[in-house]
Amino acid sequence: MPFNIIEADITTLKVDAIVNAANPSLLGGGGVDGCIHRAAGPELLAECRKLNGCETGSAKLTRGYALKSKYVIHTVGPIWRGGNSNEAELLYSCYKSSLKLALEHGIESIAFPLISAGAYHFPRKRAIDIAVLAIKDFLKKNDMTVYLTIYQRRDFDIDLKLRCALKAYIKKSCEPDDRLFSMQSRASGAAFSDHARKRQIPELEEALNNLDESFTEMLLRKIDESGMTDAECYKRANIDRKLFSKIRNDKSYKPAKPTVIAFAIALRLSLKDTIDMLKKAGFALSRSSKFDVIVEYFINSENYDIFEINKVLFAFDQKLLGSF
Repeated sequence: MPFNIIEADITTLKVDAIVNAANPSLLGGGGVDGCIHRAAGPELLAECRKLNGCETGSAKLTRGYALKSKYVIHTVGPIWRGGNSNEAELLYSCYKSSLKLALEHGIESIAFPLISAGAYHFPRKRAIDIAVLAIKDFLKKNDMTVYLTIYQRRDFDIDLKLRCALKAYIKKSCEPDDRLFSMQSRASGAAFSDHARKRQIPELEEALNNLDESFTEMLLRKIDESGMTDAECYKRANIDRKLFSKIRNDKSYKPAKPTVIAFAIALRLSLKDTIDMLKKAGFALSRSSKFDVIVEYFINSENYDIFEINKVLFAFDQKLLGSF
């Protein structure tokens, strides 16, 4: 998918570039900076010595050396000083400058750590929000696979108000509500005579030739009805352009469940229409699934920000929305 939040050691990732949360000297340090230098080897430090440091909010590029990534983009995050020293703007600039540099060098995949949230003491929740916002703004106009790497999932934080609202919704969702989920039909079990069975065969063949629209057909119809372009839709859905092209050209395409819901979010579908789109692909929503209840909460709240939804899904160790 174009944007993904993952739990991983950034030094082990096989991407075009990883981002180093460096200090202004670019000569190594603690935390992720030290880990990247150790994994890359002494050649990285030798090249960094030639760069004459880096200003806060800016970025510079080196080779990756012993890393699995071809490049390392070094950016200097702001030290948290209470929030009145342009810390938020400088942190946003770290992501913006790094992505701009990646674009200039033809980089197609890049992984970020959570910049400034360690030794620089930037409040973790605000650091996450700024990272996601900067990446989201970039991907509106550009194509690139971007990872936000969290070393330990337990360090990932979401808004307390949102947590409380989701908790209340989950509690309420445990109450029976037949309006949201349709009951599966039951087989009648009626016996047919041989003559009746033979009569059913051509009728069944005719019915099979007149099935309802497929997932792809419904998706393309909904895009047309929305007035969105294809590009606007797949970007809002956090879907790779190549996958969308495959779906568009295959009437019988069978998507993964997170892909279906990603398109429903992009198209701002109601819960009823989302359930209908899921049925086209052979899926349903279930109250026994954390993933399903979280998605249902956001749809019923008319919050169709896929980046915000994916933050919550990641926090609860669920699959993210988009292409895989």
